[in-house]
Amino acid sequence: MTITAGIDLGTSSTKAVLVNERREILGKSIRRTGSNLELAAEKTYQQALAQAGITAGDVDYVASTGFGRSTVPFRDIQMTDLTAHGQGARVLFPGTRSVMDIGAQSTRAMRIEPTGQVKLLRMNDKCAAGAGTFLVRVAKYLELTVEDIGALALKSTQPQMISSVCAVLAESEIINHVTAGKQLEDILKGAMLSIASRAQALLKRIGLEQEVTLTGGIGLNAGMLQALEESMKQKINYHAELGAYTGALGAAILAQVRLRRLRGGADVERTSALAAAA
Repeated sequence: MTITAGIDLGTSSTKAVLVNERREILGKSIRRTGSNLELAAEKTYQQALAQAGITAGDVDYVASTGFGRSTVPFRDIQMTDLTAHGQGARVLFPGTRSVMDIGAQSTRAMRIEPTGQVKLLRMNDKCAAGAGTFLVRVAKYLELTVEDIGALALKSTQPQMISSVCAVLAESEIINHVTAGKQLEDILKGAMLSIASRAQALLKRIGLEQEVTLTGGIGLNAGMLQALEESMKQKINYHAELGAYTGALGAAILAQVRLRRLRGGADVERTSALAAAA
């Protein structure tokens, strides 16, 4: 059995996925990234290994992705998170042609080929008002937990729209809504629709093609997923169990492809030089 690992080291969370040559997931893990990137990668990897009941010595190849991909000391290859998310989205939903990745710090829209290769990209990373961190700040201001805001937003009947594209000004709008006595669920729904409208604008710029797949942990927020579908007036693919692991899954699967090419008849030596060259 050939086992590969994908490590997605993001700004907010780190994910690890282990797969075999049949693309079966043997183990997976997720944890907050924190300030020590190498430690986050190592601990997440070890948790995935423990779940699979194997050791690092049983893994044939490791691919890293995400903003901290170059800091993963045990990687064999590193790849952009765009490449990994495109491949992961295609594997989870083979009909995917458009991908939305709403992360902690940025929102990205991609059009992909049937192979998962990224064809077009647009991103908005100039302000946190268009990404997941904004919802965290909104929840904190409203004295709510991030886990609670999704279900609460589903109860909204009169969403209070947020028009500002700047996080600071957007928070000022939220303060005004609170002062005016608006319902928390309506404020939350407005904040989510604000993020959804920015994501929709990015998709329009790349020329939206069906099917649309959402990647990243934000899809676990039922209110956010509903806001996206309402804004775009269509169904959006999201894998409830593996959506947050899309990048790590894509990296692990691409590691299988890379390993087969490299082996060609000889085993691959796991060296830092190989990772640097890749």
